[in-house]
Amino acid sequence: MYTRLLKAPLRADKSFFLFGPRGTGKTFWVKNQFPNALYLDLLSTSLYRDLLSNPSSLEEMIRPGFADFIILDEVQKIPELLNEVHRLIENFHYKFILTGSSARSLRRRGVNLLAGRAFTFHLYTLTPEELGPDFNLDFCLKYGSLPALFSEKDPNLYLETYVKTYLREEVLQEGLVRNLSTFSHFLQVASFSQASILNISEIARESAINRKVCESYFDILEDLLLAKRISLFTKRASRQVSGHPKFYFFDTGVFRTLRPKGPFDKPEEIDGAALETLFFQQAQAYIDYYELGLEIYYWRTRSQLEVDFILYGARGIFAFEIKRAKNLSPKDLRALEAFHEEYPEAKCFLLYGGDRPRYFGSIQAIPFVEALKTLPKLLQ
Repeated sequence: MYTRLLKAPLRADKSFFLFGPRGTGKTFWVKNQFPNALYLDLLSTSLYRDLLSNPSSLEEMIRPGFADFIILDEVQKIPELLNEVHRLIENFHYKFILTGSSARSLRRRGVNLLAGRAFTFHLYTLTPEELGPDFNLDFCLKYGSLPALFSEKDPNLYLETYVKTYLREEVLQEGLVRNLSTFSHFLQVASFSQASILNISEIARESAINRKVCESYFDILEDLLLAKRISLFTKRASRQVSGHPKFYFFDTGVFRTLRPKGPFDKPEEIDGAALETLFFQQAQAYIDYYELGLEIYYWRTRSQLEVDFILYGARGIFAFEIKRAKNLSPKDLRALEAFHEEYPEAKCFLLYGGDRPRYFGSIQAIPFVEALKTLPKLLQ
């Protein structure tokens, strides 16, 4: 068992949504944090059928005057149930915990998201801070950091099953795509764009689908929290900047499982993308858990200078460049130097494979493992 950093829901005596991809530990967390709650699992076939045919029967399942939380696990299975939840909150002041795979997929169906009567929180894969002494960079780069992996005898088999289950249960059963084999091929093609700027037309061509279908597939990945696109940082830019969004699957292990490998695939390309992905998934988690109020971008000029991540918000502006190399050269600093020239108020960090901190004027180089473990402090 690992103690999770998610604390904000515990401070609010109010209904809340808890979103996150399958396998991040939502059910385990709510059951352990709220042991006296009434737990209703919508993955249960009989319960699902009862509530799908008659959402108002939810009231009959709650003891009158019940004062603890009521957990509706996988609420996206019956979006219409949220209208009934809304009514029960208004009429009886019940408190609900609503877990699911995405708020966006619920909004797209036009359902009631309780009009501000419930907070929204997210749970992510495990962070180095949560793993403590069990954190191993090589393991996380190869297999990712879904909680179940750290007790699995065969991580590869778990990840292959995870991907197939997600496709079957979340994509096919929800009717999100018409052709599962076409979508599966798209996932493989999209994996080549990990940590890269998206070229939708090229991906559509290689996937043998039209551009609109390709765009809808990327929307599905974001809806299910399987992936995220980050935008180009353009605020107060005097240099000419250029670029479409960059793309990341949410976890290094899922990315590697989807990514085809063969004699023409260079390991360093996959490893470099995995390193960026690991930073990205940890940055997302820490920003949410510590309520830092930062948004994640990237920066790229028309002259091809690129900084991997820009974190921007009320706390300031932070620039991160990720390098696998153990030794640094002047060219490794050029993009960060250009960014600092454009934004002198930015704190600039170069995360690399070495074993000691180094300082280059306004740029601080930090060993990658150390940076991951101290990231919340770097962002204060």
